[in-house]
Amino acid sequence: MGNTFTTQVQAAKLPPPRKGYALYWDSKTPGLGVRVTRAGARSYIHQARVHGRTVRTTIGDLNSWKLADAQAEARRLTVECVDKDIDPRVVAAANRAQADADRIESQRYAHVFGGVWAAYIESCKAGWGERHLADHIEVTHPGGEKKKKRGGKGLTKPGPLAPLMPLKLSELTADVIAAWLKREGAKRPTSTAKAYRLLRAFIGWANDTPEYKGIIPADACTARDVRKAIPKSRRKSDCLQKEQLPAWFKAVRAIPNPIISAFLQGLLLAGPRREELAELKWTDLDLTWNGMRLGDKVEDERIIPLTPYVASLLSKLPRKNKWVFYSATAESGRLVDPRIAHNDALEVAGLPHITLHGLRRSFSTLSEWVEMPTGVVAQIQGHKPSATAEKHYKVRPLDLLRSWHTKLEAWILAEGGVQFVTLPAGNRLAVVTSDGTVRATA
Repeated sequence: MGNTFTTQVQAAKLPPPRKGYALYWDSKTPGLGVRVTRAGARSYIHQARVHGRTVRTTIGDLNSWKLADAQAEARRLTVECVDKDIDPRVVAAANRAQADADRIESQRYAHVFGGVWAAYIESCKAGWGERHLADHIEVTHPGGEKKKKRGGKGLTKPGPLAPLMPLKLSELTADVIAAWLKREGAKRPTSTAKAYRLLRAFIGWANDTPEYKGIIPADACTARDVRKAIPKSRRKSDCLQKEQLPAWFKAVRAIPNPIISAFLQGLLLAGPRREELAELKWTDLDLTWNGMRLGDKVEDERIIPLTPYVASLLSKLPRKNKWVFYSATAESGRLVDPRIAHNDALEVAGLPHITLHGLRRSFSTLSEWVEMPTGVVAQIQGHKPSATAEKHYKVRPLDLLRSWHTKLEAWILAEGGVQFVTLPAGNRLAVVTSDGTVRATA
């Protein structure tokens, strides 16, 4: 039989070598051979010269290939190598690389919105405030859980983005988002508009992340139909009126939890954003100069007056950790959501619903009763300056802010029926009157 074979049977009986492997050649088809290893494994191979070099390619296992099929494949490879100077190994490597790329791309396009949304939160939450993080969780909540609010009945409703969670990223097309906006916006326009803004930020992040880049259609949030479908947010105007102050203070001061009571009064009397006050630390209080340092979404921080009544409220709070508004139950160790207590107080007082942000709005509105300059109000509340002169030329010192802020606090307390006595320098009892002055007593 020698070093050649002519049939499949002969090829199957070719003797193995004592070491390494042996090659046997088909006498009918140039370049076709059988490689036999020492262990007896047999496979068809093809050998030819490309660019002056010997190129050997494995065709397949002897048991898997018929001789006629192996001969046909060998003739094809001979054409590639001899006539076209193509190295089959290079072609095979390119095919493998393309197959791998196709597989990876297929896996990329299999990403589900819900899973990537979770990855988005995990990637960004370190730079978010607690309220912003809670917003991202709430808009995608599946609902169906028992309401946690005291006395609440029924089950929670799904968040506005919950219907999109099962979709693949590639399915977040402009048509899908426009239809979602119309459907959800008809039921809850304000929360849907907010959810849309969060979704738009998510898509921007996804397009900046290599793993997800290019999966979501480029016009998913910018197409004309999408922009037309964005619901108009209902402008909120909830605000405490002057005549409502006595009932509000009576109910809020009666809240059993002094931390929540002080927090709600601080929102009204200092006018900060909810998270700015919730993140107040004991180290942010300057008792020497009566200042209070707050985080600011426009600037990094701002310092506002620590007015007498607010200072008295804070001085009575327990110092359990670094937070002024300590919480024993919140994971962060600070107050997170006092809305339930506030809503209960409003119900007791017989007042209409007022949001926590409505208390901040009340500060700005009530300031007009004492004719506080709008620039002073804006600087205390951390509003962006509205004019060039305000932005570049007016930097009011803390004492100037305090003179107006103390006056407003005294007026609100007087209108709210709150009797507040302070102890100024000289250890004489004094009362802060409605015009902001301090009247000493005997």
